[in-house]
Formats: sequence, C-alpha cells, structure tokens
Amino acid sequence: MKELARPRRLAPGARVAVVAPSGPVPEERLQAGLDVLRGWDLDPVAAPHVLDRHGEFAYLAGSDADRAADLQNAWCDPTVDAVLCARGGYGAQRMIDLLDWDAMRAAGPKVFLGFSDITSLHEAFATRLGLATLYGPMAAGIDFIKNTRAQEHLKATLFAPETVRTIASGGTALVPGRARGITLGGCPALLATDLGTPHARPSAAGGLLCLEDVGEEAYRLDRYLTQLLRAGWLEGVRGILLGSWERCGDYAAVRPMLADRLGALGVPVVEEFGFGHCAGALTIPFGVAAELDADTATLTLDEPALR
Repeated sequence: MKELARPRRLAPGARVAVVAPSGPVPEERLQAGLDVLRGWDLDPVAAPHVLDRHGEFAYLAGSDADRAADLQNAWCDPTVDAVLCARGGYGAQRMIDLLDWDAMRAAGPKVFLGFSDITSLHEAFATRLGLATLYGPMAAGIDFIKNTRAQEHLKATLFAPETVRTIASGGTALVPGRARGITLGGCPALLATDLGTPHARPSAAGGLLCLEDVGEEAYRLDRYLTQLLRAGWLEGVRGILLGSWERCGDYAAVRPMLADRLGALGVPVVEEFGFGHCAGALTIPFGVAAELDADTATLTLDEPALR
C-alpha cells in the first residue's frame, strides 16, 4: 500500500462546497453547519441539490444522477478548495459509478471530508484518484455543529495540520504493540459491501485499518468482519484502530466479538479511539503513512494530513 497524494491545507477565505451524496439533509442543520464554516472565515456554498428529497425513496437525498452531478461539479470547479459531505445515511454506492473519474482526476487534488456511508467514496478516491482524504465530522452533523472538541480537531486538521500530527485518543490496547502503515478504513458494513466492485482495493495489506460503525448488532458486525476475513481482505494488515460502535448494543457484547475476529491477525489493535459516530469525534486522515502505538493509544503521522 502506497502513501497517497495529500491535498493543500485550507486558508482563510477558501471556498468550500457542501454536497449530499447519501441521505437527506435537514435544512436547519445545514444552515447551522454553513454558519460554523463562515465562522472559520471560509466561503461555503451549498450544492444545488443538497436539500433534495428522492421522490420515491425517503432515505435518499434526491436522485442518484443529481447527487453525483453535485459532487462532480463541485470537485471539478477550480474555484472550490474543498468538498465537504453534509451527512451520511445511505446512497453513496448508488451514485458512485455515475461519477466521471477521469474528469475528477484531471481537476487535481483538493480536500474531501466525510464519514459513515461516505466510506465507499473514501475507497474510490483512494483507488481512482490516488488521493488522501479526511474521515471526520460532516457539515450538517450534530458533532460538527455543536461539539467543541470535534470542531477544534477538524479545524486544526484543515488549517494547521502540523499541530495534530499526533492523534491521542484516550483509548486502550485490545492487542498491544506498535505498527507502521498507511491509514484507511471506515464502516465495516461498507467495506464488506464494496468487495468485488470496481473501486474496491484488493486488500488492506500494509495498512493501519480504522473501523467503526453505527446501528449494527454484534452479529452483523461479526458477519462483515468474517466476510472481510474470508475474502482475504485483511491479510497483511499492519494494525487496527477501533472507533465508536454507537447503537450497536452493549459494548460488553461487541468487544469480545472484535477481539475474536481481529485478535488472531497478530497485529496491534487499539479500541475506543474516538472517531466515527461518537461525541467529539476526531478527524482521521486516510492514505497517509503513520505509526500506531496501541499501548499509548496514539497515531502519529509521518507528515501533516494536508500539505
């Protein structure tokens, strides 16, 4: 696994586009998120279809074609310095193959931010564009709007990434040790579903794999991890960071399943690393070289997440 190209950091006055590749976005939360961005001295613009609702499927933010057009147009707009997802939910997989990846590659690198269902886009940006991305709070999310820790860590990552080269989580070692590799990951539900698709990478070999999910019972998480294991996707992984498991049932039941499925890989594993669907979620860059120290629950990046 190779380190990916890092986009440029943001500066005051930078123009950022907010898109909705997946689920529908509440207008009041979008407006609150745009206000936060303006408070950071950024120039945010909402994509034309960001508040759309699909006419038949209430879980989608508008049609697949419109969601794809918003993302592609924002990415290819030379005046836009970053593309931020408004929320996750479901739907990125439905529009991902409608994107013109050649045109997006030609547009050059810029910041891309999102998490949860956006996992599929992180993988595609890595394999199709060779681009490092940010797995962190989204522009219409409660954490982004109201949580000081989440806001401060994301803002530092965007504007002064050298100040957050070491990410300290307060987590604990599920399997002790140190490991070096390239960061990647997201929700195991999406990583397992991506297997066999055109934008899926062949394996996580050489990677520091970041995993978290929401609303999945322990047996479902077991199923996703087992699928990744059976497919050989986890062979050669160097280390694992486990984030939040919100609404996944009692963590006392989830924890032994994670230890059972991942412990046999023989690599360091740190739990409760503080990213994903939890309050105060940290922003984790994907596609960068780093060292994981499970004993101190720290991730130290070789270089800042953004140039």
